[in-house]
Amino acid sequence: MAEKNDLLFPLWRFDRLRMATDGWGVTTLVGAHGCPLACRYCINPECREAGEKVTFVTPVELYDLVKRDDLYFRATNGGVTFGGGEPLLHAGFIRRFRETVPSEWRIYAETSLYVPEECVRTAAGCVDHFFVDVKDLSSDIYNRYTGGDVRKVLSNIETLLSAAGSDRITVRLPLIPGYNSDEDRDNSERILRGIGVTRFDRFRYKTQTRTKENR
Repeated sequence: MAEKNDLLFPLWRFDRLRMATDGWGVTTLVGAHGCPLACRYCINPECREAGEKVTFVTPVELYDLVKRDDLYFRATNGGVTFGGGEPLLHAGFIRRFRETVPSEWRIYAETSLYVPEECVRTAAGCVDHFFVDVKDLSSDIYNRYTGGDVRKVLSNIETLLSAAGSDRITVRLPLIPGYNSDEDRDNSERILRGIGVTRFDRFRYKTQTRTKENR
């Protein structure tokens, strides 16, 4: 019997015709409700709110929502980006969705990798490219900013490198005001290069979070 996460996805956000922001080409962002972290500058805090409106969809129902952009996906090497929240908590669903849609579509995932290892291994078999937001590899900085344990993330990066290869992974290294410095980011990059990561995206976090009034 399939588990719930294989059959239903908690759809919280659906945003069509995005370009060069969540992968390559034209993409549709599909956001999952729910996240195991509590990041201080979370840009999508609503995804963790119990009262937020969520629609549970099957792989076929999600395909019906996105298939109108089939020509755009094929022409631009684009596709569907799973974000969140934490989409890899629903890796089984993403695998079934991959089996449902045209093989020409690209599947991307924006993830913290703060998930069980089995989710990482499942996703490695069905996601074309991963954008991994590691925050910072300092245990103290990571815990203060997210409330989590960075060792879990580092272990999952090693698992993903082994299962998917470095060409399918871009690691995001943000400068987080009040939490880390460029020196901290340099140290994180050194550690990641040491285990085989080759693609990086360095940027500065915006410190203003959205509210329901200014979405």
